[in-house]
Amino acid sequence: MLVSLYPWLKAFHIMAVIAWMAGLFYLPRLFVHHAERAAPGSEMAETFVMMEQKLLRLIMNPSMIASWVLGVLLILSLGLGTVMSEGWFHVKLTAVIAMTVFHMWCARHRRLFAEGGATLSGRRYRIMNEVPTLLMIVIVIMVVVKPF
Repeated sequence: MLVSLYPWLKAFHIMAVIAWMAGLFYLPRLFVHHAERAAPGSEMAETFVMMEQKLLRLIMNPSMIASWVLGVLLILSLGLGTVMSEGWFHVKLTAVIAMTVFHMWCARHRRLFAEGGATLSGRRYRIMNEVPTLLMIVIVIMVVVKPF
């Protein structure tokens, strides 16, 4: 049954991943501007808090969940044993777990900003903004090139 749905599962999985990645690229960039340009409690800070919350709750969380659910369905459609025997898949899965941990780090920092307790500098958030790019590179190479 799932095998016949594979192209659809893959298409929706790719769309969900694109939406998730867009949020993972944008939220830390919002943190940079929030940390550098908005005094705690200011109107600008409240605007950033609202933008960060909506991005996380309306785009990032649903797309992360969809990415995971559709990814698991893709694995099941191919056969768990088949996929789990591939070395590239283990690297990809580790990178996706790391991406999920980064998502949770972003959620924590969004909450810290909302509570007025964020202490990282704009520079630190700029550095953290590179994490999803590095993970994306690993994931795409593993899926497309399958080096091992």
